[in-house]
Parts: sequence; C-alpha cells; structure tokens
Amino acid sequence: MAQTTTIEWTESTWNPVNGCRKVSQGCRHCYAERMAMRLAAMAQADIAAGRNPGKKAGYVHVVDDSGQWNGEVFLDRKALEEPLRWRSPRVIFVNSMSDLFHEQVPVDFIVAAFAIMNRCAQHTFQILTKRPKRACSLSRQLSWASNIWLGTSVENAAAVRRIQHLRQTDAKLKFLSIEPLLGPLPRFSLADIDWVIVGGESGPGARPMKPDWVRSIRDRCVARGVPFFFKQWGGVEKKKNGRSLDGRTWDEMPLSIALRG
Repeated sequence: MAQTTTIEWTESTWNPVNGCRKVSQGCRHCYAERMAMRLAAMAQADIAAGRNPGKKAGYVHVVDDSGQWNGEVFLDRKALEEPLRWRSPRVIFVNSMSDLFHEQVPVDFIVAAFAIMNRCAQHTFQILTKRPKRACSLSRQLSWASNIWLGTSVENAAAVRRIQHLRQTDAKLKFLSIEPLLGPLPRFSLADIDWVIVGGESGPGARPMKPDWVRSIRDRCVARGVPFFFKQWGGVEKKKNGRSLDGRTWDEMPLSIALRG
C-alpha cells in the first residue's frame, strides 16, 4: 500500500531511501528527523521483544543515539518496486524521509528509481531535493518522463542559488518548495519554474514567517502566471494558524494535476 500523507500538496509518499544530513538553515527543525527518531525507537522496541520491525528497521541505521541524523542513508531496495503495484493514479512525494540526490545514494540506485517511475505513467512523482547541483550533474544519465517533477527547497536568500541548478536539469516540470520561509527573498527569476509552494515552519521551535514575505512571492507568481500553493502559516499550533492568505486559500497546481482533479 502507498503511504497516505497529510502533506497538502501531494497524496502519497514513497521512501526507497531513509536518512539524510542537514545542509542549510531550513534543515534545523527537520520534521523527517523527528519522525525517523520515533520510527527507530519503535523498531528497536520490536527487535528487543522478538517482533519483526518491518520497514521501520531502516531508520535504526540513520539516526544516532540522540535521535539526530547521522549522515548515513539506508537503501530500501524492497521498496523500489512499490509504485508498480499501485494501480490507481496518485500524486507521489518521492523520499519524504530523505533526499534521492543525497551524496551517499549511489548513481545506480537513482537510475533504478527513475526506471520505476518511467514504468508508472499513471502516477505523478514529485522529487524534492536540497541538492539540485547533484541532480543537474546526473541529469543526462536519467530518463525524465513528463510525470517526473523535480523541485528544490529555497528557505532564504542564501538558498536561492539552488534555483539555477534546478533550471539546468532536464526535468519537464520544475517547482520550488519555499518552506520553511525564513526571510524575505530577493527578486529571483521565475523563468522555467512551473509551480511554487510556500509555507511557514511548524512544530517545536518554529521560526516565524512574516505575511509580507509570502505576499511578495504570491504577487510575483500571479504576475507571471505561475501556479501558487500556500501550504500553511505554521507555528507550534499549525492547525489553529491555518493556511488562509488574504481571505482565501491558494491551492493552485500545475495544469496536468489541476485537470485530473
């Protein structure tokens, strides 16, 4: 079964890789790290009790004794072919618990993941990376079907440089995940960008996001006809703060998904 998710801009998750390494300010309060810590603890409890920990076992290898990422990745080869068994079309976030272009993921494993995605034309795969430079360097070795989207995270002005690497890939659809938005962004170009997601940080220690930062990005997207998706204001009380911006929700999606919906 696909892993359903509450992430507003997708439907399911697929995690053939577990584990990551923090690379920028947006990683400070990583939700995946918190989840991995819980899954690793559950797996260790199962093992101690003589139970099969199942897919949770992979997380034991990627967190340290304090529950933080140890910089290693676990390749779940059994998970690679899961999308082939999902018959009904769905929008799939690839590696919500890792980064497919993490420096320790072997090239042959990335190629194998792309081969699976190319065989599943009924699905839409959303790959999100903080390592678009590596994605760019490997782009010619990969087969970019139109149902394989590539996005990069841009949390502050220092991360804007990632957009240029994203543009240089052969992905047919390119998007930005500006979450958590930690400061105002300079007027970067939206050329060749097909979708923009914006959201505030949530959970313990969440850093604030100012409305004018969001409006500035929203207004640029509207002016250039780029679909804009506002995910959340975030904060410790994420649900209470909601996701309305200037009296409405912004749930715009690229045309291929909008038509399907």
